[in-house]
Amino acid sequence: MIPAELEAKILRLHHAEKWPIGTVARHVGVHHSTVRRVLAQAGLEAGRVSPRPSMADPFIPFIVATLDKYPRLPASRLYDMVKERGYPGGPDHFRVIVARHRPRKAAEAFQRLKTLPGEQAQVDWGHFGKLRVGHATRQLLAFVMVLSWSRQVFVRFYFGAQMANFLRGHVAAFDAFGGVPRVLLYDNLKSAVLERYGDAIRFNPRLLELAAHYRFEPRPVAVARGNEKGRVERAIRFIRDSFFAAREFADIDDLNAQAAQWCAGRSADRKCPEDRTMTVREAHELERPKLLGLPDTPIICDEHKDVSVGKTPYVRFDLNDYSVPHDRVRRVLQVRATLETVRIIDGNEVVATHPRTFDKGRTIEQAEHIRALTEQKRQGRKHRAMDRLAAAAPATTQLLGVMAERGLNLGSATASLAKLLDTHGAEALQAAVVEAIERGAVHVAGVRQELERKRHESGQPPKLAVSLPADPRVRDMDVKPHALGSYDSIGGARHDDE
Repeated sequence: MIPAELEAKILRLHHAEKWPIGTVARHVGVHHSTVRRVLAQAGLEAGRVSPRPSMADPFIPFIVATLDKYPRLPASRLYDMVKERGYPGGPDHFRVIVARHRPRKAAEAFQRLKTLPGEQAQVDWGHFGKLRVGHATRQLLAFVMVLSWSRQVFVRFYFGAQMANFLRGHVAAFDAFGGVPRVLLYDNLKSAVLERYGDAIRFNPRLLELAAHYRFEPRPVAVARGNEKGRVERAIRFIRDSFFAAREFADIDDLNAQAAQWCAGRSADRKCPEDRTMTVREAHELERPKLLGLPDTPIICDEHKDVSVGKTPYVRFDLNDYSVPHDRVRRVLQVRATLETVRIIDGNEVVATHPRTFDKGRTIEQAEHIRALTEQKRQGRKHRAMDRLAAAAPATTQLLGVMAERGLNLGSATASLAKLLDTHGAEALQAAVVEAIERGAVHVAGVRQELERKRHESGQPPKLAVSLPADPRVRDMDVKPHALGSYDSIGGARHDDE
């Protein structure tokens, strides 16, 4: 567009002064096509340009007839067809010709949809990028519900569009609105519609449970008819521009707290589109009594997942490991998770409860789980040592039984007897234990004393418990000692009195 003063000047110079088009264009500083357009709009013949003949002119009737029959036929295929019929031009300009003659769908007019107070709300997800949580990168989505009459907006941010978050958004929105609309409109998202063939719709069963509990009607819009839920589409754009843009927040909880404050403040203070004489807040106060009442108890929106416990007492849930009691390994358990806690259930028994994390690769443990596992391993080692002693020296079973009756520490006694077995052998240990029991010296020191007495009586050297390495190159090495007299020469000869 050029100013009206410039158009008047162009018309005066050409009509009154008889300047040619090129001279006028150079004088006023515009392109000659602009001058020609101004003259053509004024009805002057100088502005009209007779089109030059085109090599495509003989093929125009064929192009138009083909496009009328096949409106979506690609220009590349149509080019091949006219090429076979003698078209000498190239494909680039031919695409412009096809675009000029391709039939266009008539613009569709839409009727403005009107709703009654409390009758309808519209629901959708909005994508707001990603958020870093520790080592994890989570999708940040906003659950948005808007009341169609008052345009009251509810928004709650979640990590992902899982069905549990979809249900949680409904429950939180109903609480915020103070009631339930009679009809909820959805796009054809999987959280609402699993399958659709024409008018035959298979809803998500968990959405039907929610609808039965809160007594509303779920209604999906027609396919490719986004205008039927334009209120929530505009609300998401409003949230994106007026709330989320340049927003700073510490974490998702801080973001949701700011979103709730925004919904109750800035969003509710705007003018109501249905009645510009009042605000959205005032319209919502009028609509609230028209909503259906809330049920006595909210529906449970926990995430459910069956998990397998391997040989280590941990279950994997949502990229993290949570501990379970050690006696629940090699089983299939069930995880029920809220946004704050993770409960692990075996049948009807809750075996573990942990705080939930949205990080990645974390291990969340309970101290009693680790302590019980450590104690069980310690007891296992003790029992294995007892079994070895009983097989090698059966009298040790009677010895340990008497020590248990006296309240002595069996763990250290078992470990000491196992060392004596390695040092002196099974036969010597059996005999020493029998004699210690006969003398009433029912403790490890008594057994050790008997072994030392027999060794001294037989004139044998002391037994040394030497643990050799497993590497045969070191274990089987033959070390030859040398004469120690060579050390006397170090530092020079010395006299005896020195």
